[in-house]
Amino acid sequence: MSVPSETSSSKLTSTNAVYLLPARKCALLLSFILAIAWLPNTTTEAQEPEAVDEVVRIDTHLVVIPIRVRDKRGQAVGGLTQNDLTLKDEDNATSGLYLYRGADRVSLVFALDQSGSLREIMNQQRDAALALFGQFGEKSQVAVIRFAERPQLAIPFGRDLDATRAAFSASAAVNQHTAIFDAAGAAVKLFETLPRLRSERRLVILISDGLDTASAVKPAAAIEAALKNQVTFYVIHLPLFTPRDGRLKVRTPAKGFRELAEKTGGKYFLVGDVASPLTSQANIDLSPVFKAIEEDLKSQYLLGFYTKETANDGRMHRLVIGLPAGVEYQVGGFGYSQKHEFFSAPSAPKKP
Repeated sequence: MSVPSETSSSKLTSTNAVYLLPARKCALLLSFILAIAWLPNTTTEAQEPEAVDEVVRIDTHLVVIPIRVRDKRGQAVGGLTQNDLTLKDEDNATSGLYLYRGADRVSLVFALDQSGSLREIMNQQRDAALALFGQFGEKSQVAVIRFAERPQLAIPFGRDLDATRAAFSASAAVNQHTAIFDAAGAAVKLFETLPRLRSERRLVILISDGLDTASAVKPAAAIEAALKNQVTFYVIHLPLFTPRDGRLKVRTPAKGFRELAEKTGGKYFLVGDVASPLTSQANIDLSPVFKAIEEDLKSQYLLGFYTKETANDGRMHRLVIGLPAGVEYQVGGFGYSQKHEFFSAPSAPKKP
């Protein structure tokens, strides 16, 4: 199994968005977009009344950023709150900070490739997958999408583990095309059925051989939709092999397959015995991958700040957000540091 390092996010554009750029990496001339989460109070309270204090209110612009936190030894750090954050905001553009442990409340979608021989692997790995879900908080929920030529919702969001286990089982889609990015888009869209809660992590674990032959959705569009909806992808690549230079080598996955993870704050995993491609994939054990995802999520928090209405003037506003001494955090692919410098530029209000 190999776990590649994360790369910088691509520049995207969107309405109602805030651009953030860690200044330490500004020479890269790259930025990434994080959507402003806001919903009417009455709508979300009706759907989940017990979470009233967590509903993002319509008169507040809350920008939420997934981050990874570690100490100097590289270990995950628990128990941090917004009181541990420091803020330098010379323009007085914010009205408060927000920090929440990333795995306490998770909405998770398993997107499962049902083409070819992958069905058998999915059946064998369902208990390991559900063991991962069992590590999340009691308010977490899971859904399953299966896909070959088109995505199909196997089970909507819920906590019925028996139904979820059954949803991993399906007939293999023999001699069909595969639409990975259509499935990625469908997974992101599925989160629209949920109320927007500021403490919720939205995750997709996509398992596929990486070969897309039928998608109408472009990879960049799937990534942009994920960023706008604050959805993080973890991509598990079960490779196919092809003869090359007298040897069997991993077939190159579709462009954008790996980037689904790297550009949305998740991770990409290439699994199986790449050195011995003739080894049966039926013996693949995904438990170490799910454990790695669990450990990654334990190191994650949701960092956020509230932007004032007066900051919605179209100008660039500089923020520096730090953690206590001995603790550092990572934003996207920009590396770990005790402090990160951001620039936010909300859209100027439209003239009547």
